[in-house]
Amino acid sequence: MSDPLLIFIAAAFLLAGFIKGVVGLGLPTVAMGLLAVTMPPSRALAIVIVPAIVTNIWQTFAGPYFRDIVRRLWPLMIGTVIGIWLNAGMLTGPYAHYGPIVLGVMLVIYAITGLYKFSFKVAPRDEKWIGGLVGVVTGVISAATGVQVIPSMPFIQAIGMEKDEMVQALGVFFTVATVALAFNLTSAGLLGAATALPGAIAMACSFAGMFIGQLVRSRMQPEAFRRWFLIAMILLGIYLVASAVYGSVSS
Repeated sequence: MSDPLLIFIAAAFLLAGFIKGVVGLGLPTVAMGLLAVTMPPSRALAIVIVPAIVTNIWQTFAGPYFRDIVRRLWPLMIGTVIGIWLNAGMLTGPYAHYGPIVLGVMLVIYAITGLYKFSFKVAPRDEKWIGGLVGVVTGVISAATGVQVIPSMPFIQAIGMEKDEMVQALGVFFTVATVALAFNLTSAGLLGAATALPGAIAMACSFAGMFIGQLVRSRMQPEAFRRWFLIAMILLGIYLVASAVYGSVSS
């Protein structure tokens, strides 16, 4: 890869890591959207997947709620793995370019409804079966787009978690989802030595961005955290749609 492209990768993952540090998610979404401007989505995901797994593992154990999170979210995680397996191969298929557009629109709609205080709750007695269904849908979408925020994120928010618990829960869930997605990439032959250098740069910049983002998050009030989280979702959705449309037009 050329030096300018490596610099672009570094900047993309610094920004993606910062957003993940602040809101608890967004690294694959931001990085995929940025990298898709300069390379095919399949190649972009091959660079994104390892930093996403490692940063998610870090986020998974950055809190005391791990056992409770697994107890509450295991149907969501198993359903997601099943959905990813069922939809294996869609990321590089002929309709793959529609996935980011649909996902971006869903992110924007979700964030706008959240900003206007439209919300729903899932009763504890319904968490397991609803979580399993949400997981399967999330897995199917993830296998086609490379990201796992819809509809898992609204579900995790709906079951009622505090700010830090929700961030750790996102880390646990995304670790499972990205590992499952990595198996799809390996089966498709998308991971190899060619991604080693950009992957190492991406990982270093992701951690730097996450560290800065976590410093910002620790100084936010809960309502400010929620507001900026939803604003970030709108920006992520708009950028994802714009980059996907631009890529389609330019090709």
